[in-house]
Amino acid sequence: MEQQPKYYIVEASLLPEVFLKVAQANRCLQSGEIRTVGEATQKVGLSRSAYYKYKDGIKPLFEAATQSIITFSLMVSDRAGVLSGILSVFARSGANILTINQSIPVNGQAAVTIAARTGGMDRSVEQLMAEIMAISGVARMEILARE
Repeated sequence: MEQQPKYYIVEASLLPEVFLKVAQANRCLQSGEIRTVGEATQKVGLSRSAYYKYKDGIKPLFEAATQSIITFSLMVSDRAGVLSGILSVFARSGANILTINQSIPVNGQAAVTIAARTGGMDRSVEQLMAEIMAISGVARMEILARE
């Protein structure tokens, strides 16, 4: 019987240097900054064999979340255009919104829950959240669940 992989969230400063270098090499390759594994490993000071040993198992938290359905919880001001601005960021990112639920505003604030498929995004979940938090009228945004 095949054993399911186990995942852990570990603060980056606690990781062995080889893992951080693999993550750097992956970023260089994914961004298009560097085209070959050889160039990427040379740039970050890592052997090719170490890169190939760990390359599929090391991903930043938000990158690992990009192939999933993520449910976001937001607190937004009861003003025209705030929700529209949020949805525009999702649309521009390539995320596919599955559900939107908004509560009736209380004291000028409304709770909004958005579930989105994030596999088609052209940016990280972290970048998406930063863009949404920059919208005037967005008081809070967090991830409720990942599937």
